[in-house]
Amino acid sequence: MVLLDHNDMTKLGCGDCHGCSACCLGMGQSILLDPYDIFQMQTALGTDFAGLMQEKVELCVEEGLILPAIRMQPDTDACGFLDREGRCAIHPYRPGLCRLFPLGRKYDEKGLHYFLLEDACQIQNRTKVKIKKWLAVPGLSRYEEFLAVWHDLRKEIQEQIGKRQAEDFAQKVTVKFLEIFYQKRYDAGEDFYGQFEERRKIFAAVLSKLCI
Repeated sequence: MVLLDHNDMTKLGCGDCHGCSACCLGMGQSILLDPYDIFQMQTALGTDFAGLMQEKVELCVEEGLILPAIRMQPDTDACGFLDREGRCAIHPYRPGLCRLFPLGRKYDEKGLHYFLLEDACQIQNRTKVKIKKWLAVPGLSRYEEFLAVWHDLRKEIQEQIGKRQAEDFAQKVTVKFLEIFYQKRYDAGEDFYGQFEERRKIFAAVLSKLCI
C-alpha cells in the first residue's frame, strides 16, 4: 500500500464519471456520516437531522456505535440523493466518503494518509489529479485535523463500550453520542469546527461521568 498526502497526485480523474454512477449503487449502510457531513447536508437542504432521517438517512450499528448512514432507495438500491440522470443531487455537499472515492484513509501516529483503491472505480485510463483538488474541501488541513480527532473519539468510545460489556452503559453512551453530535442542529452561520469542539468537550464530560 502506497500512502499519500493531499499534495500528492494519483489516478483519480474520471472525466466527470461520463454518466457512470456505479459507485452510488448497492452500498448498503457503508456510507457512514460524520458530524461535518450532517452539517453540510443540513446547510444545503435547509433541514435538521430529523428531516434527513425521514427519507435520506438511516441509523446503523458500527462496532457498537449507532451512526447515521446514507439510505439506499428500496426499489433501485441506489443512493437516495441520486437523481433520474444518475447524478448526485447534493454533489457540492456530498459526504466525505463519497468525496474520497476511490481513495481510502489510513490513520496512524503520523496522522492521516490516503491510499488508492486500485480496482474500486470501473472507469479505465483515469488521469492523475492532486488529492487536494479531488477532495475539494475548504480549509482541507483543518478538515483533516477534525477527521483525526473524530476517528480517535470513535475509537475511544468503542473501547470503553468493549471494556465494560454492559448493555446499560452502551445504551447511555450511544444515546448521548447521537444527541450531542447529530440530533442537535448545527448553526449554518457559524464555524463548524468551533461548534464541533464545543460538543466534543460536552461529550467528554458526559463520558467521564458515565465511566465512574
